[in-house]
Amino acid sequence: MQLTVLKCKLHRACVTHSEIDYEGSCAIDSDLMARAGIFEYEQLQIYNIANGERFTTYAISAEAGSRIVSVNGAAAHKASPGDRVIICAYGGLGESEVAGFKPVLVYLNEHNQVVRTANSIATQVA
Repeated sequence: MQLTVLKCKLHRACVTHSEIDYEGSCAIDSDLMARAGIFEYEQLQIYNIANGERFTTYAISAEAGSRIVSVNGAAAHKASPGDRVIICAYGGLGESEVAGFKPVLVYLNEHNQVVRTANSIATQVA
């Protein structure tokens, strides 16, 4: 059985630009993409913490070190500069591969600076 699992995420990224007339869907600082393991043109799921929008798009590279997270094209209607978003990429694994798999989790501050990384999410308790 093939399972879809969280491969990596940029958690609480801050949208810096929203460009309706720009080709490409989500430009991300290429250093941040590399840190998380996001490939150019890879499909992304983006979850907007500010307004609850959830949408599918793909990654394109923004200038290294720029801290840009630009939501472009039609997706620009779903996020505005200053919104905090969770950018996720998923991958397929065989059932036997899931047990040892760990995602890359990159946590960002409001300036899209990495504040910590992890490979697991704490268990939620009551």
